Amino acid sequence: MQSPSDKPAAGGLASRPAAERGPPSAAGHVAIGRSLQGMDGTTWGLLGALSAMWGAAFFFTAIQLEALPPFTIVLLRVGLSAGILLGWTAATRIQLPACAAWPAFFGLALLNNVIPFVLYAFAQQTIPSSLAGVLNATAPLWGVLVAHIFTRDDRATPAKVVGVGLGMAGVIAMAGHDAWLGLGSDLLAQIACLGAALCYALAAVRSRKFIRQSMTPLAVATAQLCAATMIMLPVALWVDRPWMLPFPAPRIWAATSGAVLISTVLAYVIYFKLIARVGASTALLVTFTVPIVAILLGVAILGEMLLWQHLIGMALIASGLAAMDGRAWRLLAPRRPG
Repeated sequence: MQSPSDKPAAGGLASRPAAERGPPSAAGHVAIGRSLQGMDGTTWGLLGALSAMWGAAFFFTAIQLEALPPFTIVLLRVGLSAGILLGWTAATRIQLPACAAWPAFFGLALLNNVIPFVLYAFAQQTIPSSLAGVLNATAPLWGVLVAHIFTRDDRATPAKVVGVGLGMAGVIAMAGHDAWLGLGSDLLAQIACLGAALCYALAAVRSRKFIRQSMTPLAVATAQLCAATMIMLPVALWVDRPWMLPFPAPRIWAATSGAVLISTVLAYVIYFKLIARVGASTALLVTFTVPIVAILLGVAILGEMLLWQHLIGMALIASGLAAMDGRAWRLLAPRRPG
């Protein structure tokens, strides 16, 4: 089966010289496949930074829900982010995609922004952020399955299956008993979180076609968020009527600024860089490390306790990431004589 991500995209970067567009898609195909064999220090650094940025998103959303309805939260996040990225692309003179490519970006916006953002905002009204974060960590499970079905160079391997299994076990261990007490008490919210995680997996695979056309991560992120804004604007205005809401307190605006600048603008530019370097299913590993970031921030800033199950969970997640990286397998494999 062939994914839309394996077909030529409808349109590319407007009037961008061939020298700037980079190598043809075949070269991009080889580069992505080769990068899956091991992750270097830069890739691990990007993964860690993205973990911190997306880990904070659940915290920001929880604060925003104190005063804002879900559709307005999503509109503010994608709309302000799109405005900042448009200024960034203009300042750096990066061309946005041609008009013929924009229908594909509306599909990417639905999968990567609109649907998951709305689902998580609604879910966090009734379930704790910790449980939402745990359910979000199922994205790599979906990612391995979706990439195996729809791609030819990001297939499921024994290392990936073992790595994802260890990572999921680590997330479950870190969640602890308290986070699972609410499991099943609000089934609709939990299904919403699982649906959002599946959307992220589908979007990660779909975005590969833009990377293969050598669109820059900044151009892809900008086009995606502009499309998401155009989708969310009429919905939020019609449903929430935000002009009738009380003016938010500084605390709400601070959380909104964090969600925009940290968890969206910078996060999505880094995310598309990761997809270009290591492929869709491996990039989704970031959701395994989000709970680690949340716990360490709680210990360092809020004075929370570091419990034994946290250490076990971190060890399992680290083992899973090492298995996915592949270098540990090569060190353990017997060397051939000669």
